[in-house]
Amino acid sequence: MKILLAYQSGAANRKDPYINLLPTGLCYLHATLLEAGYDSLLANFSAWPPRAINAELALFKPDMIGISQWTHNRHTSMELAAHCRRLFPHAVIVMGGGHATFCHKEILFSGSPVDVVIRGEAETTLLELTERASDRARWPDIPGIAFLHDTDIIETSQRTPLAELDRLPLPARYLNISIGVDLELQSEFIVTTRGCPSACHFCSSPAFWGRKVRFRSPHSIVEEIAYIRQKFGVIYFSIRDDTFTADRARVMEFCSLLMQQPPILWNCQSRVTAIDEELIIAMKRAGCECIQLGVESGAPRILQQLGKKIVPTQIERACSLIRQIGISLSIYLISDIPGETSEDIQQTLNLVQKLHADDGYVSPLAYYPGTQLFQQAVASGEISADIFSGSRDSARYAKDRPHASARLLRVISQSRQDQPERFARQKEQLGYCFTTNVIASESYRQNGDYKAAEQELLEIAAQQPDNPWGWFLRGELYRELGKRSKAAKCFETVLKLVPQHGPSKAALTQ
Repeated sequence: MKILLAYQSGAANRKDPYINLLPTGLCYLHATLLEAGYDSLLANFSAWPPRAINAELALFKPDMIGISQWTHNRHTSMELAAHCRRLFPHAVIVMGGGHATFCHKEILFSGSPVDVVIRGEAETTLLELTERASDRARWPDIPGIAFLHDTDIIETSQRTPLAELDRLPLPARYLNISIGVDLELQSEFIVTTRGCPSACHFCSSPAFWGRKVRFRSPHSIVEEIAYIRQKFGVIYFSIRDDTFTADRARVMEFCSLLMQQPPILWNCQSRVTAIDEELIIAMKRAGCECIQLGVESGAPRILQQLGKKIVPTQIERACSLIRQIGISLSIYLISDIPGETSEDIQQTLNLVQKLHADDGYVSPLAYYPGTQLFQQAVASGEISADIFSGSRDSARYAKDRPHASARLLRVISQSRQDQPERFARQKEQLGYCFTTNVIASESYRQNGDYKAAEQELLEIAAQQPDNPWGWFLRGELYRELGKRSKAAKCFETVLKLVPQHGPSKAALTQ
């Protein structure tokens, strides 16, 4: 059986490559099918013209088509399904993902191009569905799906979540069996947990994965990073868990194992109550250069309303600790919250000014299916349960005309502090740590102190000659200064250490 796993972003006209990344779960499904012996092809059709999509579909001729649907691409994904149905009237079309899980009743209408929806975690479900695709009489025996039978929507029993995530195949091993996928960029993003210990009212993760967090082992994560580094030349990773530090002992072991590997840099997301000084130091020594925290608001009343279960003093303490140890601090904020008063907004502005974050993201509060916020709004009559089907907007905001995001972003930018003397304090506290040098070098470079930036990178080369970051960033610095010969030698050294490093290859070509 030939299976196409497809994704198409709902923001086809945007040129930001991150908008068009595949959902990581689709990559796991692809690897699972291939290891089970199926002929699977992974396709990212984001920003593709219809003619190009037609050509690829005609070439592959799938028997089953799986499409990933999220709220932002809910209409695009249905249009893709309808297009596939016209081309392959006898194929089984499956839809899954966050939006499909919670809105399957809107998908499975009479005449829908979609045959079946997978609800929640999909690896085992998809395998069972693939085995029985031609025998619809057996579909009711498959947990975790919904499908249309005559005029009735059949919802089977809930699927028991996978107990051991280490048993899942590594997606990066199979990314090359794909079309439209940026292999280096896609493999930069990894996940090491499923589930979230929190229950924020604006987030659907607890309803999708469950409140109980399941963890991959430190050995499994390091194995994945080492493989991606070797195969794709990636030396910067983004760990996209809801709360990477939810299991402190696991992170400590991960950092210990990672320090035995060739150096990389990485970032992660955490919760203000899930970090401490010893943990942050271990993370920095292992190459963590940025921690992103969900702050959301500086008003205790609004934090409670959002289900955050944290208070501003905890936020201040966590952010201060991250800045003191010397990891870049990124914060997430939510704006335009119903019931938010001018006093609440001022409390948020005051808090942000104290945090001195290096950067931040502000999103207007939006309704998403599967969230407590959405359920409460439907129950109170504020919105209808079918708000997503009637709108082409990528998100349905809680306020019709969000306007506060820009103001919060300005305050984040204005509150940033650049104190070069902090790097000396951090070196005195931690001793040599290449992450300090990297962050210091970038700070000096941005402020025009190229000599100081160069010295930081020369120290990395002296302490760790096999660390590609000392050479790569120095190459970038020399290129910026017009020292082409020096830059080329640095990039050549990087490629001796990491032969597949794409940015160094591109720099030498240029």
